[in-house]
Amino acid sequence: MSAVPEKTYLMGIDIGAGSLKTMIIDSSGRVRGSAAVDIVTHSPHPLWSEQNPQDWWEAVCTTVPLALKEAGLTAGQIAAISFSAGAHTPVLEDGQGRLVRPAILWNDQRSGAESRELQEKYGDRILAIGLNRPAPTWTLPQFLWLARHEPDAVRRTARVYVAKDWLRSRLTGTWETDRTEAVGTLLFDAANDTWSPELCDMAQWDIATLPPLVTPTTIVGKVTTAAAHASGLAEGTPVVCGTSDTSIETFGAGSVRPGDGTVKLATAGTISVVSREPRVHPTLINYPLAVPGLWYTITGTNSCASAHRWFRDRFMMAPGISGSAAFAEIDRLAATVRPGAEGLLFHPYLQGERAPYWDPMLRADFVGMTFRHDKAHFSRAIYEGIAFSLRDVLDQFRAQEMDIRTARIIGGGSKSATWRQIVADVLNVEILLPETTDASFGAALLAGVGIGVFSDELSAAAVCAKVIDRSTPNSDNVAFYDSLFGVYKEAQASLASVNHALSRITG
Repeated sequence: MSAVPEKTYLMGIDIGAGSLKTMIIDSSGRVRGSAAVDIVTHSPHPLWSEQNPQDWWEAVCTTVPLALKEAGLTAGQIAAISFSAGAHTPVLEDGQGRLVRPAILWNDQRSGAESRELQEKYGDRILAIGLNRPAPTWTLPQFLWLARHEPDAVRRTARVYVAKDWLRSRLTGTWETDRTEAVGTLLFDAANDTWSPELCDMAQWDIATLPPLVTPTTIVGKVTTAAAHASGLAEGTPVVCGTSDTSIETFGAGSVRPGDGTVKLATAGTISVVSREPRVHPTLINYPLAVPGLWYTITGTNSCASAHRWFRDRFMMAPGISGSAAFAEIDRLAATVRPGAEGLLFHPYLQGERAPYWDPMLRADFVGMTFRHDKAHFSRAIYEGIAFSLRDVLDQFRAQEMDIRTARIIGGGSKSATWRQIVADVLNVEILLPETTDASFGAALLAGVGIGVFSDELSAAAVCAKVIDRSTPNSDNVAFYDSLFGVYKEAQASLASVNHALSRITG
């Protein structure tokens, strides 16, 4: 490890589902400055979800100067930079470094047929090699879809990046990825630590287009002259690889020891548990953690804060009311209603569902409406329905004898004390709120490990991952929600065939 630099301000950049955020921290983990820019997601066809990678780069060039200004720093005071982004988001370049097509996001559902085919033909082999089962979230079925529907794009592809790696390459001109991202493509042989020819053949994909592998804390290059001029960064600033958002968020929140749990209330909702090895099972997802030698097992619901935002945008916005004020009103209203929202249930399947159903044709619904229900009840039902969906997820862990009694909570939804308490009561888990929960924060910590500001990942988390609040389960609410969850499950099972019929009829 190199000597600790005199400059110890660190920058993390994260591509979220709806925005890009740049954050600057000091060596104690204090946030000194940040800035975010919205990123547009395009859906040119039903079930499609794509972004233009060039929008990410333009967002970096916008947010870096703003974050530096807020921090009162010059670009030359940044000691290192690192990145994170959602996994499973491939960026394809041709031999001249030009983008081949928009990036397919993790929540894109177009490859449902390919996922089912891969599961039927090769499910056991994919699980054995790649540690996970095929679903539209993963790059393997996405690539098979491209091979069948956009063969020219496949032929033109010379290099595959994952989202954060392509963005990082704008600074360094280099090409590499880390093992968490590699596992996230479902094209990687984890046991043999190499890209899998067998899995690539299933995707009809050229293995030569896949990048070299490094660790998340590897310094992969420095900011080039051209990148410095475009972004406002200092030429020669070290750039550290980074890793996927859930890995980096788990680490940044302080879940760094076996048995630690993390709940994420973001665009998607997830639960993860840290372990010393992958826990391979068809209902669970496994990745290497940012902390060497550890894994985290994770699974989740597709629509979480995205459902929250949908409700705000469709039903709570009005002239003269800002988006943040509308969110605050939802939170205020939800707190005024008793647990159970007077019998109003919400299933948050606005874009199909992952665990435990792995069904892209499921649809969202409100069940049990009466004339008594108003905006406050619907607000409460949104919070509770998403918490019930997370309970559905947690039960997959419990079925494999992987339980948690405490969990750190991250994501935008973690700001709501009402929602945190609902999650604690529905899951019957003590919820710990870290001081800072952004993926960009974890990316900045990894940048510090990469250049020696912190001796290792555990030291970085010990110094910087501070807990500022706790939500303890209320025993009466736990018992009530346990009964209501049974009704939630019964309604879900009853409506699944209706969802499928609606999907067939409407195409």
